Amino acid sequence: MLDRVSRIVSRVLLWASALSLALMVGILTWQVFSRYVLDSSPAWAEQSALVLMIWMTFLGTASGIAEGFHIRIVEGVNSLAQPWRARAIGLANVLIIIAGILFLVLGAQLVGATWNNAVPTLPLTRGMVYLVIPASGALMALFALQKLLKGEEIAGSAGSA
Repeated sequence: MLDRVSRIVSRVLLWASALSLALMVGILTWQVFSRYVLDSSPAWAEQSALVLMIWMTFLGTASGIAEGFHIRIVEGVNSLAQPWRARAIGLANVLIIIAGILFLVLGAQLVGATWNNAVPTLPLTRGMVYLVIPASGALMALFALQKLLKGEEIAGSAGSA
């Protein structure tokens, strides 16, 4: 059951990240067209693209932990004997959990510190934009904890191995 929920959440994150990328490309294309063809660049375009890039990055990172498509080096782990290999995999999961917790705690502090700072040209505050940091940190830690408890390797880009 937990695996199914994790898989669904991961897929939603991946689709949200992909949608953010598509919207960002569309907005930036419109900005370039408006600037060079219409001689009038929309004021909201740059900040909107920046917000989408932040969300795309953090949502994609959390999904990457769950799905195992993040970048990592596999040669060192693959060359280890089995008891050490399992320990290295466990250590990698623990380090990802720690990083996720740091994103959660420090991201929450950043959200609190910037909650009232307005984003120029958008009806948002910086705190609203940065909410994705602690949320993705929590999800990264949970996905890595799930893999640690199951003894699973976070696969990464093992295609080159």
